[in-house]
Amino acid sequence: MKIKQLFNVLLAVALFAALGVHAKSAPNNDTATFATGCFWCGEAKFSQLKGVIKVTSGYTGGRIADPRYSLVSTGTTGHAEAFNVIYDSTVITYDELLEAFFLSHDPTELNRQGNDVGTQYRSAIFYHNDAQKERAAYYLNKFTEQHIYPKPIVTELTRFTVFYEAETYHQQYYKKHPTQDYCRYVIQPELEKFKLIFKDKLKQ
Repeated sequence: MKIKQLFNVLLAVALFAALGVHAKSAPNNDTATFATGCFWCGEAKFSQLKGVIKVTSGYTGGRIADPRYSLVSTGTTGHAEAFNVIYDSTVITYDELLEAFFLSHDPTELNRQGNDVGTQYRSAIFYHNDAQKERAAYYLNKFTEQHIYPKPIVTELTRFTVFYEAETYHQQYYKKHPTQDYCRYVIQPELEKFKLIFKDKLKQ
């Protein structure tokens, strides 16, 4: 990780600590939906966090019903490669998931992450209720005001509508195919960075 990138990550972590996270609620399973580029990578990262029960790769934010990967990958349906996170809010809060969201990808890249290019790879938060919208907007505004990133944040903040589960072979892709080239050279290095940043919040 480059020095400048590391500095930005550490600054963002410090800001989250300064802003604080909301107190954990009574026992309850909640859902969050994010897009951080390729859903294989997002699923692999968020599955590591304590309190996360299940992460499902899929498609959301588009114009047609029941989209398939072959069509979404053309970038013509409006869908983002996204992932649903079912989590225990008594163990991990939505604010903490937002922290993982912002620190697990580059929210200043428009319609791409790394070599994955297209609207399907956009950065997005799909809020399920007004509380999630308020928290996401809060951090987006704070990060913009504090100039945490060297470029403007382009993360889309959109109301969740419907989530279409991706094909079976996309689920837990990294876990099933750790030696596949994309997993070895793209996901694994990113996952190691993620584990280092969130070492105190990982499952045992």
